[in-house]
Amino acid sequence: MINIDNLLFQKLDLKGVRMLVKWAEDEGWNPGPFDADVYYNTDPNGFYGFFYEDTLIAGGAIISFNNEFGFMGLFIVKHEFRGKEIGRKLWYQRRNTLLKRIKEGASIGMDGVVTMQPFYEKGGFKIAFRDERYEKIGTEFTVDKNISPIYKDDFDSILEYDKQCFGFSRPQFLKPWIELPGNKTFKYVKSGKLKGFVIIRKTAKGYKVCPLFADNEIIAEELYKASLNSVVGEHLYLDIPVTNAKAVELIKKYNATYVFECARMYYGTPPVVEFDKIFGLTTFEVG
Repeated sequence: MINIDNLLFQKLDLKGVRMLVKWAEDEGWNPGPFDADVYYNTDPNGFYGFFYEDTLIAGGAIISFNNEFGFMGLFIVKHEFRGKEIGRKLWYQRRNTLLKRIKEGASIGMDGVVTMQPFYEKGGFKIAFRDERYEKIGTEFTVDKNISPIYKDDFDSILEYDKQCFGFSRPQFLKPWIELPGNKTFKYVKSGKLKGFVIIRKTAKGYKVCPLFADNEIIAEELYKASLNSVVGEHLYLDIPVTNAKAVELIKKYNATYVFECARMYYGTPPVVEFDKIFGLTTFEVG
């Protein structure tokens, strides 16, 4: 019988984060093969877990973005240790630790699965909008002439556009995320101005859009078509915020198949973002 009061709450190293991502793959969360390294380097102090007899049995992310915003995700308890109040205790310790890592009054975001949303609400989080995941098999499309790959020289403009949609600057995450092995990246530029971009990364099964941000639904559709065209015959997953009606129309137009849903939730005041530009979220793990 485990005495949860004797569990060791400890910061995770890269090996520990890789273990969490492996557990996530086993759970069917469909992470990418290089996710752990990017997550860890985004915030090396942003992962904690419980250890029992020197073995990691549960963990999760508590990412701080420049102390201005926090994000909780990648929350997993090993199967054999579930139903023992370990998850509850770990979740609250992670939340409280993250609150100490960010500025007073800063908010925390997370994506909660439907069954856990009442628990998260008791912990002070409120639902901002629902996220729905859809899949479609990659298909050949003609790529719009204004679309081209993202290059290193594009990073500053991509970072600024990302900030409009995420709410905070996250260069420590975005640069290695764009450069992940096997990624497909596209930008939409017209008259010298960036009007949208998309990143597609390899995952355990198929590929995932992460994110898709665009000025309007026309540009978003062209970027989505370029994404599908880049992974012909493969599963392509897209997580949409249903608060953006145009994103909902896009997946309906292309007959994408519903997979599951969760909800973006915030502790404190939600960040100011341009929702009408968000056609695909980045990750459920670190924001």
